Amino acid sequence: MNVYLLADEGGVTAFDAGVRGMADAILAAAGGLGGLRRVVLSHGYPDHRGAAPRLGVPILCHPDARAEAEGDGGRSYFDFSKLSVPGRWTLPLAIGLWDGGPVEIAGTVGDEVAGFRVVEIPGHAPGMIALVRDGLALTGDGFYVVDEATGRPRTPHVPQSAFNRDDAQARESLRRLAGLDLTAAWPGHGEPLRGDVGRELARAAG
Repeated sequence: MNVYLLADEGGVTAFDAGVRGMADAILAAAGGLGGLRRVVLSHGYPDHRGAAPRLGVPILCHPDARAEAEGDGGRSYFDFSKLSVPGRWTLPLAIGLWDGGPVEIAGTVGDEVAGFRVVEIPGHAPGMIALVRDGLALTGDGFYVVDEATGRPRTPHVPQSAFNRDDAQARESLRRLAGLDLTAAWPGHGEPLRGDVGRELARAAG
């Protein structure tokens, strides 16, 4: 689970909050950079909002992500039957451990966060956003470079259908990212994607 700390007015903004057990590490890392000012969620899923209730700072998201962030975290449409064994058995348990529960959203994002442009990339989840600046994109779950069930590295791909609100929209959002002239894309899980990022993401989008 990746959390990105962005320099912001003498402190930092965290882009995503990982899972519940990451709270102390996030606060410690932010403390060495001036302190945590706020959290901006890429979307409201349990493995991105998990530590947020324990961080003691305002939590923001896209307006369309608010219901999930303050509610069930998208569980209402997760379909674990689409996963292979053992993922269909282990992931429901893991998600329960990762999630810190619903968060109180203090406000919603506009066009910019800590000097990064907000780009809407819904499909995997309502109101999902990426942050883009100087050829770099922080993409949340816009694409994966790991297997969702095992965590093992994979080539870039569209998020697993079991967790998507709208598969076709998720592919269209990935095409939008592919067209942004990026030199690096840092996902919500796994290692950064570098090099011919647009070509890799376009291939992943099909």
